[in-house]
Amino acid sequence: MRDIPEEMAARIESGAATLCHAWVLRRTDGVELGFTDHDRDLTVQGVECRAASGWTSGAADGAVGFTAGSAAIAGGFDDAAIRDEDVEAGLYDGADVALWRVDWARPDLKVRLWTARLARLRREGGGFVAELDGPLARLERVVGRTYGRLCDAVLGDPRCGVDLTDFPGIGCDKRWATCIGTFANGINFQGFPDIPGDDFLTAVPVEGGRNDGGSRR
Repeated sequence: MRDIPEEMAARIESGAATLCHAWVLRRTDGVELGFTDHDRDLTVQGVECRAASGWTSGAADGAVGFTAGSAAIAGGFDDAAIRDEDVEAGLYDGADVALWRVDWARPDLKVRLWTARLARLRREGGGFVAELDGPLARLERVVGRTYGRLCDAVLGDPRCGVDLTDFPGIGCDKRWATCIGTFANGINFQGFPDIPGDDFLTAVPVEGGRNDGGSRR
């Protein structure tokens, strides 16, 4: 349950004009940065939130704090805050971001609205867009492998093992027949060619054939 100080709750309810937003970003290397849409710098959670950063709330998809939704924050590349070279180096990948509702007249009066993880920071024109994932977004990610007839390796990667210099300009359709017929690489096939499919449901015994439940290949 969100803990909202009674005085802060009263100001939110009354629509006080002294309320603003502040974002506190913590990178995985421990660096902390703060941003606010107020016209003056604020200190929130011990972090100076810069008013000159140009951060503004963008469109949101779902409630970031409580669902597997996402949101976006847009702003300009402030050289003193977020530097282009740091973005290119991936220093912001996986950073934690918290959005606070703050009374700028009394910054000790605040409530945290949501927390998220920075999924991607991309340039857009002269500024940037930070794409955020809510805490439950991890539940939507596929973990592990799925069983299927097609190979799930990438042609030429370590799991595949094919030397692409021996097959210039040739693609792979992930099928077993292609793996053994074109690349002679059946030993590294990363699929399950004998897994039953829809055709198995309609298959009938063949007279004179082997009907012992083994591979039909």
